[in-house]
Amino acid sequence: MTEHIYAHEHPETERRRDGGFTLWFTGLSGSGKTTIAHLVGPAIEERGPIVEYLDGDTVRTHLSKGLGFSKEDRDANIERIGWVAARLTRHSAAVIAAAISPYEATRQKARELVEEWGTFVEVHVATSVEECARRDVKGLYEKAFKGEIKGFTGVDDPYEEPSNPDVRIDTEQHEPEESAQLILQHLEERGLIPAGVTA
Repeated sequence: MTEHIYAHEHPETERRRDGGFTLWFTGLSGSGKTTIAHLVGPAIEERGPIVEYLDGDTVRTHLSKGLGFSKEDRDANIERIGWVAARLTRHSAAVIAAAISPYEATRQKARELVEEWGTFVEVHVATSVEECARRDVKGLYEKAFKGEIKGFTGVDDPYEEPSNPDVRIDTEQHEPEESAQLILQHLEERGLIPAGVTA
């Protein structure tokens, strides 16, 4: 009886140890977050974990419908993603969140929510504004440069680069497939996923 009580004396610790992890992609619009995330996800699934995606655009369509782009609304959006990521992490999922998440303090809040249950891995997809604009097929950057769109992150609204991300990917130096491999290697080194099979 005593042993049984001891085993459940710290249930929070037990759940924390058994949790999954959240891979949090942050970067400017057009930096390559979603592209890389959808290369990493299937590779993780091949190794066992269930992968759940929380893409910024999809979340705004469903979970954060009605929120605008003021700092308060942006913060609320990221905190919602962080909260959902934490719930999924708690149940041992591998969560892939890809959102601009421009503010350091809010990303830290998301980290704290997740780390109650599992591991938070921040990936900074580092791409210059000029390169993002070059890739932009929708022409949003061009409109922002002309002042036709206000509050555009990286143009007239700040993007606070992560000061100490777990992984920083320079997409102007690495192709998406290479970037994905660098992230997978990091996850392997931390013991979050088993090593991949090499030919």
